[in-house]
Amino acid sequence: MKKLLLGLFALGLASHSHAQIIKTEQLKEVVVEAVNYKYLNQLDNSEAAIPVQMLERKVAAYDVTKQNFYEDDYDFYTVSFYIPEGKIVAVYNPQGQITRTIERFNDVALPRAVQESLYKRFPNWQVSNDTYKVNYHESKGVKKSYKIKLENGDKTMRVKMTEDGEFL
Repeated sequence: MKKLLLGLFALGLASHSHAQIIKTEQLKEVVVEAVNYKYLNQLDNSEAAIPVQMLERKVAAYDVTKQNFYEDDYDFYTVSFYIPEGKIVAVYNPQGQITRTIERFNDVALPRAVQESLYKRFPNWQVSNDTYKVNYHESKGVKKSYKIKLENGDKTMRVKMTEDGEFL
């Protein structure tokens, strides 16, 4: 009985080795073009928190022209995107391109430059709250800022900073 089971097992393994023949096929060239690449390029959020990056990519990938409410008659479409950490309100033109956004995220990871600036200027203070704001406009560019609440014992302080760690 053992020999029969081992024989069937060996036969089963051998039969799969013949099934692994891979056929290669030449595919046609595919060009993928992002409609909102300008939005993502201007944001350049390589150091932003992961939830922020994910939601901004979702906003950029959203195709307003394929939605049920889309009509050519409107000049713009306002669409809101929400996650627990924050939200983005994006305005799309009739071609589906992002013309402007307002973004707000609460208690996200701070970039290294902001952390270092805070530590140098306020070494004994702890971050208790932070708000990350982004305003994007296709012709005016991007404005990013952090509003941070610091605590040291019973003292509290609020500071406003740029993404580069400069105090405003």
